[in-house]
Amino acid sequence: MTQPVLRIAINIGSGLLPGLDLVVAGAALAADRLDLELVGIRDGYDGLLYPDRYPDGGLVPLRPAMVDNVGHGGSLIGTAARTDPFRVRVSTADHEVEEVDRSDDILAGLRAAGIGAVISIVGGSAVTGLHALSVAFKLNRKGVRTACIPKSIENEIAGVPQAFGYNSVLSHTAETLERIRIGARDVGRLAVVEVPGQHAGWLALQSGIAAMADAILLPEIPHDLAAVAGALALRERAGHRCALVVVAEGARSAVGAAPSPPAPPGGLRASLTPNADPDFGEGAHVMDRTGGLAETVATALQRLTDREVLPFSLGHLVRGGPPSVLDRQLGLSYGAAAVRALHAGEDGIMVSYRPPDLGSVPLRETLGRIRTVPADGALIQTARALGIALGDEGGAQP
Repeated sequence: MTQPVLRIAINIGSGLLPGLDLVVAGAALAADRLDLELVGIRDGYDGLLYPDRYPDGGLVPLRPAMVDNVGHGGSLIGTAARTDPFRVRVSTADHEVEEVDRSDDILAGLRAAGIGAVISIVGGSAVTGLHALSVAFKLNRKGVRTACIPKSIENEIAGVPQAFGYNSVLSHTAETLERIRIGARDVGRLAVVEVPGQHAGWLALQSGIAAMADAILLPEIPHDLAAVAGALALRERAGHRCALVVVAEGARSAVGAAPSPPAPPGGLRASLTPNADPDFGEGAHVMDRTGGLAETVATALQRLTDREVLPFSLGHLVRGGPPSVLDRQLGLSYGAAAVRALHAGEDGIMVSYRPPDLGSVPLRETLGRIRTVPADGALIQTARALGIALGDEGGAQP
């Protein structure tokens, strides 16, 4: 029989999103109603791995009074700094860097603190967020009772139709794109705007449709920039003043552009950026590749269209600001649902909102695959019906 949980910990994986503390608030309020104690682990699992770094020992008691006024941004307990407890980098006596497995230290810290289960708010991006999800899964396999809550700027988590934070980021992105489109149109320029979406194009597609983009480039649909330029020219001849191309960070060419050379072994990436893209090479985008594709696409379209093209990258800018009404409700609901699931004896699950139901899916079903935009789905059909070019041979015509 599963032992009752009396003390639950909560932590947040890497990647900031608007209103993260609403999830913490939902968990704190639900725990109080069930006479459970909730504590926050500072900065992912750093609060357990490095308790001496924190005046409070790395654990924060979370009571209802502490979360009454949350929801405007930031995080009470911080987010993970890309620390993987299974691969912690340490300096040896020979001044070399090696990786050690400190997952047993996590288990020992949880036992010492009397913590019977952990709620992990994970997701966030295909590079860092799903990495945090895999850490939660591996700790669960080692015996840590776990309930995960999905957060994502890309909405790409498998088995989760609506991750926390995505609706807020979508609203912020669409609003910014609209302003850029109007400004570019009024000065006669074409704006190429890169938005997050390394493997899934939900954000680019939905925000691009909302902002009335002229073209949208997605990871799911390999594009030909010559085809994009041709579609823009057709729209111009039909009387439409083109001004906005939205590009997902992971959009890829269909004509086999040469990849950047990989970094040499032992370079800057190896010492500082364990989660950097191994195919992107050394240079300005080693720590953060954001903006590189916007520059590439803008340069190509300027040559193909003979127009002045301006590259923009929204990147981390859309992670800030207030949460939307949907995310306020969803964050509180997700936090409460995770506590209730653990209290009911569930383990190794991801809370998932599938309108109109709020339930859970096994963690193993969320790993190893990405929730991508269906190539023949309703949103793609909508984009084509609106005349938005997608860069493929079936692209929209004006």
